[in-house]
Amino acid sequence: MSVTAWMAVAVFAAVYVLIATEWVHRVAAALGGAVLMLLIGATDAEHAFFSEDSGIDWNVIFLLLGMMLIVAVLKRTGVFEFIAIWAARRARGRPYRLMVLLVVATGFLSAWLDNVTTVLLIAPVTILVCRRLGLPAVPFLIAEVMACNIGGAATLIGDPPNIMIGSRADLSFNDFLVHMTPVVVVLMIIFVLMCRVMFRKAFHYDPERAASLMELDPKAEIKDKRLLLISGVVIVAVMVCFVLHTWLHMEPSVVAMSGGLLLLALSRLSPGDVVKDVEWETLAFFAGLFVMVGGMVQTGIIGDLGELAAEATGGNLEATSMALVFGSVIPSAIIDNIPFVASVSPIVSEIVASAGGSGEAEMLWWSFALGADLAGNATIIASSANVVVIGIAEREGHHISFWQFSKYGLIVTAVTVSVAAAYVWLRYFALA
Repeated sequence: MSVTAWMAVAVFAAVYVLIATEWVHRVAAALGGAVLMLLIGATDAEHAFFSEDSGIDWNVIFLLLGMMLIVAVLKRTGVFEFIAIWAARRARGRPYRLMVLLVVATGFLSAWLDNVTTVLLIAPVTILVCRRLGLPAVPFLIAEVMACNIGGAATLIGDPPNIMIGSRADLSFNDFLVHMTPVVVVLMIIFVLMCRVMFRKAFHYDPERAASLMELDPKAEIKDKRLLLISGVVIVAVMVCFVLHTWLHMEPSVVAMSGGLLLLALSRLSPGDVVKDVEWETLAFFAGLFVMVGGMVQTGIIGDLGELAAEATGGNLEATSMALVFGSVIPSAIIDNIPFVASVSPIVSEIVASAGGSGEAEMLWWSFALGADLAGNATIIASSANVVVIGIAEREGHHISFWQFSKYGLIVTAVTVSVAAAYVWLRYFALA
């Protein structure tokens, strides 16, 4: 590797240590790392701001911004309080029942919406219901975002890496349903059972709070029915456009921003008040992270690692498949699975092509997708949804540290990736 490449690795490693140890706020660390990547020449302004492969992914940034605007308007209707009370009543105030309800709902929604949209809608509800029941919100938020990363793997539109893989490999929505959904259902069942053990200390039942909550009328929490109706129409339209975006030839970011700006215009609310609720720190963190990863891409580090992994398997499909499942975990956990998939998917495409592009070789895409998607649970920066939830929690006074998340995330990742690897081996090799 060149001197610049080694310097880029050093910068990235140093920033990662700062984020993990929390010696410096994660936003300052990411933006500082981005500046250093520019100064050492690992990337430049043209690539950092305008390159689709090694720059800031503006589609992700504006997708987040658009959905944050929608959520900022929606919270003023009182609908989150309505859902929080309804969910708590359905669970009868029992913490584990509540977690199961929220986790299953999150996993289901994330299969049909993108992960970030799902957590933007679910996280505020979770914080409210935990506050009502006197429960610690952090375990519930961590469980939900992990369910989101697992559930999002089920469909083409559930997770940004799946959209990228589907586009690169020419895989349809139905292809994902057939190959990914079965294992995701199994993984969700396993995860719900794991939650009972991992978060058992959070399941403190308060009969008095539960009883008082059962007496509340969720409908009384709705503050603005007109705005709720308008918000509902806009959100449904946005969701439909998300599902149909490939046929509409419209990027999800355009859909989200259009919906957010339209709702803001129709709401009659003060734009200044609404934008105060946008998670600007989260957007800045993403921008810095994208520039840093772009520097790693520009210097060829990520591509070299992918090629080395491919060469190590010697063209054996079974070995390559397992390498993609397990080998995607570490880099996806470190650099966010979106830029990782963007960088490595061309290498997977070449491996599939060299194997003749047969149906048997195409299962490498499913191995790659499972590894990248499930690795999103390993660390707080491994997926976009994680970063968004951390930002929402911090804004509401609930700090989630790097290690607090990772001590659960690494266990969940190890279990789910192992089950996914077993599924791939059984379905495509042992029973083929």
